[in-house]
Amino acid sequence: MGEPTPSQWSLLPEDAADVSAPDPVAQAQAAALRSRDGHFNELTGQVNQPGEPQGPLAPRWQRFFAAGGAAGWQELGAKALRVQRRVLEDGASYNVHSDGPPLPGREGAAGLNLARHWPLELLPMLIEPDEWREIESGIRQRARLLNAVMADLYGERRLLQQGLLPASLVLAHPQYLRAMHGHQPPGGVHLHVLAFDLTRGADGHWWVVGQRTQAASGLGYVLENRLIVAQQFPDAFRQMQVQRVAASYRDFIQALIRLSPAGEGSRVALLTPGPRNETYFEQAFLARYLGITLVEGADLTVRGDKVYLKTLGGLERVDVLLRRVDDTWLDPLELRADSMLGVPGLLQAVRAGAVVVANMPGAGWLESPGLAAFWPAVAQELLGETLELPALQSWWCGEESAWRTLRPRLAEFIVVPSFSASSTTRSFQPVVAAELDGDALRALADRIDADPAAYTLQARVKPTKQPVWTRGALEPRVAVLRVFALTDGLGDWTVLPGGLTRVAPRRDPVADAWLSIQRGSLSADTWVMTDGAVDTTSLLNRPMQPADLARVHWTVTSRAAENLFWLGRYTERAENSARLARHVIEASVMARRGAMAPAMLPLLDALARRHGLVGPTAPPAATDARGFEHALLAALLPGSGVTSVGWNLKALQGCAQALRERLSPESWRLIHETAAQFEQHLRAVLDRPALVDAMAPVSDVLNVLGRADTHLAAITGAQTDRMTRDDGWRLLSMGRQIERLAFHADVLAEAFEQGLALTEDGFALLLGVFDSTITYRAQFQARREAAPLLHLLVHDTDNPRSLGWVARTLRERFAKLARHQPEWVAEVAADLPVPEAWPLDELAEPGPVLVNQLRRAAAQATALSSLLSQRYFAHVLGSDLRVWQ
Repeated sequence: MGEPTPSQWSLLPEDAADVSAPDPVAQAQAAALRSRDGHFNELTGQVNQPGEPQGPLAPRWQRFFAAGGAAGWQELGAKALRVQRRVLEDGASYNVHSDGPPLPGREGAAGLNLARHWPLELLPMLIEPDEWREIESGIRQRARLLNAVMADLYGERRLLQQGLLPASLVLAHPQYLRAMHGHQPPGGVHLHVLAFDLTRGADGHWWVVGQRTQAASGLGYVLENRLIVAQQFPDAFRQMQVQRVAASYRDFIQALIRLSPAGEGSRVALLTPGPRNETYFEQAFLARYLGITLVEGADLTVRGDKVYLKTLGGLERVDVLLRRVDDTWLDPLELRADSMLGVPGLLQAVRAGAVVVANMPGAGWLESPGLAAFWPAVAQELLGETLELPALQSWWCGEESAWRTLRPRLAEFIVVPSFSASSTTRSFQPVVAAELDGDALRALADRIDADPAAYTLQARVKPTKQPVWTRGALEPRVAVLRVFALTDGLGDWTVLPGGLTRVAPRRDPVADAWLSIQRGSLSADTWVMTDGAVDTTSLLNRPMQPADLARVHWTVTSRAAENLFWLGRYTERAENSARLARHVIEASVMARRGAMAPAMLPLLDALARRHGLVGPTAPPAATDARGFEHALLAALLPGSGVTSVGWNLKALQGCAQALRERLSPESWRLIHETAAQFEQHLRAVLDRPALVDAMAPVSDVLNVLGRADTHLAAITGAQTDRMTRDDGWRLLSMGRQIERLAFHADVLAEAFEQGLALTEDGFALLLGVFDSTITYRAQFQARREAAPLLHLLVHDTDNPRSLGWVARTLRERFAKLARHQPEWVAEVAADLPVPEAWPLDELAEPGPVLVNQLRRAAAQATALSSLLSQRYFAHVLGSDLRVWQ
């Protein structure tokens, strides 16, 4: 395997090389002896009681360890390392913050992204067939119950009328959506995917400790865990007849399509909050696995009560949305007006029956822990059944009798919020009352007295303990199992034969049933064994045939296209502003020191103001050169209120963040590091005490700008040489060319308009800004004449910085992009500049001809940008634009 690299040492178990126990069962039993605390121990299949001897390993764990033999036991350390390597290779992560990835050596630094690698544990949770049948039956029953409750509460409301559910707990919940009252969803299915958190109590039975009903997370991580862990124990996986999960995912998508108003051929999309969401990796992973489109709210539009995906090819109908956006953010027209995650008009499209949203909006209130005590009676009323799976005991303090009875015993409970936070309700972190001193406990009781409906009391629970491989040994950790119920579209449910097990990060955390990946918990695969046939269905990609390739329809969403377009523009804009800033700073210092003609100062001032290098309050360069220079340096930083270099780099970083799924990790990291290092290094220079010699700090600023220019050249190279030439890339390229054409035309026009283009200083400035100094000297030596200058900067179509090359490239990219709309291409192309055709003799003559042409070219570039935005991004231009049905 080779010598581990320094970054791998932290992944190695401390004594992995010394594990040589000939009897793995004996080693596992020794590990179980270390935990005698009243918790159920999965390793032994019994409760750990102080002073009592431990029994043998549970049969399932005996089979598991026997499958690998002694050699398998000795390889656990290496297997754990391979698991972590695979996680790194897959890029599996869980975002804590989302501003960007940490720089090398800066993981966890303030202000940086804490996108942690997915914390996957080596050993799976093992569940026998008999106990799984009990779980499966109980979960299916609860899924039927919750769907029936939704139908009643958004319909007749018998449960409220009969007092089986308290109206003040249901209707006051911010996620009970009155806008959906009376809506009957297709097939009567309000809920399509549900998650239930379970743990095994000291009695050996599984208890429900929570449920997720609006946008349950974890299905993607279940797949990632299975694909990695099963490969580490292939013999055990096969011999123990572990049931596979692919068929459940396949049937779930088919069920959604069955419910769709469009039937077969319906388009299914996964609505994500975007890359800043903590579980974005699993959302993207799940969408790829299921073969559905990953979309954000900005990708969708509602037209005529139908939902469409905005793409470069036009509007494509979306029939089913599997959502990961919470209820209140779904539609800014009817819910939260400040939401940037939802789709305006989505609720109306749902009510019109034109789209299936899974789960139906308005399901979030079912997650309230205050409802737990009411479910048994509700099940008797709606199903005529007794709940099969017991649940964690809870008491809603809004019931006066319950709170009055339990108030003296407050220290025995965990206090949790009844509602999620909103403008009308308050939320808080769960409080373990036993950990409070007398004064704090009394203060908590007083707060509950003031607003009892906002609080729910839950009984303490001792979750089951799952073995974890750490530091070369097994260690028991408390665990919670999340299982998923998936609709079959016909009124019944399938329970995914597996799940997402969350394991505590430490041996002895507070022994309660809240384990959060956000707070550092680990994850484990869940193996459900079967005594029947193992379903061998797989959704992994099969080898493609030539006929498959002929049917490939590569969709570039309008949001991705717009971000690619602006990625190109901001890359070019950052490069132009860095180069212009460098030349303006150098020229300003030279002019101030008498080494440059004072007449250059108004030109430098005009260029800096027109291209955002200084703000409107900066002093004029002609009358206060030093003040202008200081304003120029201060404006380089992001957050200065000026759109100078730092601002453009931050904007570039923002576009790249929105395109994480399309950019290679190397490209994203390069963009992030360029922006972060520019700010870091520039602050280090500008924060120094003032020096007597002003050239010393200025030279350091120029070095920082030079490094940024080098990094931007690398970013440009990656965009040019390492991206697929699809329509998205063409828009990126067009963004660059539009920005370059407008910038260079404006700089050239300003220099000629002020009559400084042919002066020694103006000539040098133009060649420097166009990055053509070496090319000019090689072709024309030291000639300072208008004709050769304009030939190189305007006519020469071999010079990628000339207006002729830029405009020609722009026209070619546009014709290829809009190839299906030849009439529109001809119309727009007629208004695009053709600088290479401008008569050189007329341009070189003194007068307004050249300046007018240049100003017009810059305006034409800006106009093309607006046309592209209206037609391809906003879809408000062109009645003939194709709509895919």
